[in-house]
Amino acid sequence: MTIGNKDDYIKYRFHRSEETFEEALILAEKERWNAVLNRLYYSCFYAVFSLLLKNDIETQTHDGARTQFGLYYIKSGKIDKKFGRLFTKLFDLRQKGDYGDLFDFDKKVVEPLIGQVKEFVEEIKKQIE
Repeated sequence: MTIGNKDDYIKYRFHRSEETFEEALILAEKERWNAVLNRLYYSCFYAVFSLLLKNDIETQTHDGARTQFGLYYIKSGKIDKKFGRLFTKLFDLRQKGDYGDLFDFDKKVVEPLIGQVKEFVEEIKKQIE
């Protein structure tokens, strides 16, 4: 994809969100729960990044993205608080799974998050359009 302007970049980042969600589904079939969780988080992160970009809200870090998303979309009521809680939960769980020693997630913890992330990404898509 060639990125010629801001709208192209927004589309690119959102497409990455959708692709990353698909990767999570593939990994779930193989029961690679830590990797699924990682992909679910990044699917949300890329969606949020595209939303922030759409509205000229700059951020440089994952914490910055969570903070700006919370400030401009959750606290303002533009997006339901449940999505803010989900994004934070995924961030915390991904940190544990990616960086914690001897920590493995299981189907019971991760599988219910798949539908929630799908709903999250769909909500962000509505906000972008």
